[in-house]
Parts: sequence; C-alpha cells; structure tokens
Amino acid sequence: MNAVASHNVKFLSHSDQGGRGDGVQVMVNRGFAYVGHGFSNGITIIDVRDAKNPKTVKFLPCPPNTRAHHLQTATHEKFGDLLLAVNGPSVWTMQVSQEAYFAGNSGDALKNQQFTSGLRIFDLAKPEAPREIAFLPLGGLGPHRIWYVGERYAYVSVHLPEFTDHILVIVDMKEPTRPQVVGKFWLPGMNKAAGETPTWPQGRRYALHHGLAAGNLFYSAWRDGGLAIVDVGDPAKPKLVCHRNWDPPFGGGTHSPLPLPDRNLLVVADEANFADCSKGLRYIWTFDVREPSNPVSISTMPIPDEADYCKKGGNFGPHNLWENRPGAFVSSRFIFATLHNAGVRVYDIKNPFAPTETGYFVPPPPAKMYDPRPNRPQVIQSCDCYVDAQGVMYLTDSNAGLYILQFEGA
Repeated sequence: MNAVASHNVKFLSHSDQGGRGDGVQVMVNRGFAYVGHGFSNGITIIDVRDAKNPKTVKFLPCPPNTRAHHLQTATHEKFGDLLLAVNGPSVWTMQVSQEAYFAGNSGDALKNQQFTSGLRIFDLAKPEAPREIAFLPLGGLGPHRIWYVGERYAYVSVHLPEFTDHILVIVDMKEPTRPQVVGKFWLPGMNKAAGETPTWPQGRRYALHHGLAAGNLFYSAWRDGGLAIVDVGDPAKPKLVCHRNWDPPFGGGTHSPLPLPDRNLLVVADEANFADCSKGLRYIWTFDVREPSNPVSISTMPIPDEADYCKKGGNFGPHNLWENRPGAFVSSRFIFATLHNAGVRVYDIKNPFAPTETGYFVPPPPAKMYDPRPNRPQVIQSCDCYVDAQGVMYLTDSNAGLYILQFEGA
C-alpha cells in the first residue's frame, strides 16, 4: 500500500487485524502484536515474527458493552511475560457523544447501562493464547490507560465513583494473580466524596489521561488540567512536586508525556480531539526538567506542512508518543508521534531548542469504516505507534488496520 506521503519510513506490510480494522494501543512482545480496539471490544493477537507477512491468530472478546482499548505487555521477574488490559465502557459503540466524552460527562450518558470496569491480567507463557490469571475490579467508569514495564507497580488512570474524573491509581503487582490498589493521587477539587469542589472553569475537564514513571517521579498528563509531576517514592502516599497548565492560552487536551531522564528533558503532547482545526492547533512540547519543581518549556515540534491537513477532514494534530519501552527502540533523540490525519512523525531533538522532522509516513484512506459515530470522514486517524529495537514501527488507526513500517532515519 503506497503512502500518501513518506520520508525515511518504508512500508513493510499491512494487516486488517482479522477483519477488525479499528485499533488503539499496540504492544509487541516476543514476535506477537497485541492490538486493543476502540470499537470491536476486544484484543486482537497478530503473529508478526515475519514483519512482512503478519498473520492474525486470535481475538479475545471483552464482556458486553466493554472495551480493552489500552494495554501493556511486560516481563515480571517472577511470573514471566504478562499482558495487562483495561476494561471500561465502550463509549463510542454505546453512542456517547464526543462532546460529552471530552467534557467528562460520559457518566451521565452511561447511567443504568451495563459494562465491566477493571484491570484484566493475562499470562503470556503461550503468546498466541493469553491465559487470564486475575481481574481487579475498579468500579465507576473504570480505567483508561496503564503504565507498566514489569516492575513492582502499575500506574493506572481510573475514574473511580467517588471522584469527578480519572485519577492516578497505583497497583501493586508483586503477585500478579492478586493485584492490589496501594495508593491514589488526584488534583485538588476532584475528590467529590470528601467534599472537594472543582477549582477549574465549567466545561473544562481535569482528568488523568496518562502518565509515565521514571525513578521516583511520575510525569502525568491531565487533559485540560495540564502537567503534574508527582513523587511516587512512597506509593501509598504520592506527593505533588509541580503542577503546570498552559490552558489558557494554548488549549487543553494534555495527553501523553515522555520523560527522557538521561537528558533531563520531558516531551508532552496535547491531543487534537476535534476536527478541521476548529479549535486551533495543538502542540508537542519539549520541557527542561532539570529542576522538577520548575519545568520550563523550551520548544515545540514542527507542524507538518507538506499538505493542508486542516482541510483534509478528521482530526489533525498530536495523539500518542512512542514511550521508549524496555527491550524496544529506546532513544532520547528520536521522538515518534502519531498525528491523526497526518500519519506518524519522527522528530530529531539532538538540539532540544530546535527540533526537526526527520521522518514521516502518511497512509492512504481506510478502505472501510469501523467507527460507529455518525458523519465521520473516511480519512486516516493514526492512533498509536510501537517501535521495536530494529526500528520496525507498528502503526494503528481508528479504521485502517495495522501498518508495519521501517524507520530508516536513525
């Protein structure tokens, strides 16, 4: 499949994911790709040991009205390879409006509907056939994203019923068959059960979308609430180190952080969760975090300009960042990001004050639409990218299946 545009990224193959072309997060472990779906409500397993000839081998369905769009694979020192997956309401197939979702009003739209909320854990001793070993119920609207790399703790964004929206929940994974919640962190105003009231303007959404831990620090993105750096040295008592918000004037949607501790840098992407640039542009920021209590923004990544992506249809701008997972492609120089209708981009931050774009791949329009939301344009919406140690890129899309690519710019 020829790219609409590409530079320093070569096409290797494509998979329709067994007829379920919608994909959100993708993990690759020991030659198998695990794709969490946004609409198909389950996990697809693809044999990618031959990257030029991927083969779908299994689909793990979720309970009714439940999706597993975000997941993690990691190696536990005692139990071996594990797959962790969220379970929460399948908001798009349950016809929650995009406006309600991004305003944090999904709970109202989902009242009296049945779904499963929790964290599901699988043993990957047989990578093509995960075996469930635990389920941690979490209640409310449940978890959204996870950060887990096989160490003692998993860091999960969860909308518990006593809070206004998603907060940080720290899960002890010492015994993966018996995961336990050991700590929580939220921004002031979120704990409605304790009588706290929101300190932010009506219509804005303060909610933990995602965070990554590096050492004792947890770098977290809070949608319209910006960036929070949290000390998780004592998992039972997380402490705020710093909170920064650049909305206003730059808009909200703070989505994905990427700490680069060897360079004292932090990359943060703000999600473009609206069509046709109707709310302006969203950016990928570089911060100097030598002093974690005072992060300083020093640059933004360049905006693609080889086409008019604002007029292409669909969302244009940042979504996910490649997260330098252990055993895969780890770099504090090359930053991989998905930009919805502008495909996947690779930035070079050798000079962090002046990032450059060193590669990109824009897939063709999807052949079929899986998105059940009305009036969605038939354009790519590149979602997530996993990069293995050889620079092989696994790119998901809301409708276009899995693209397997080779980064050639390193």
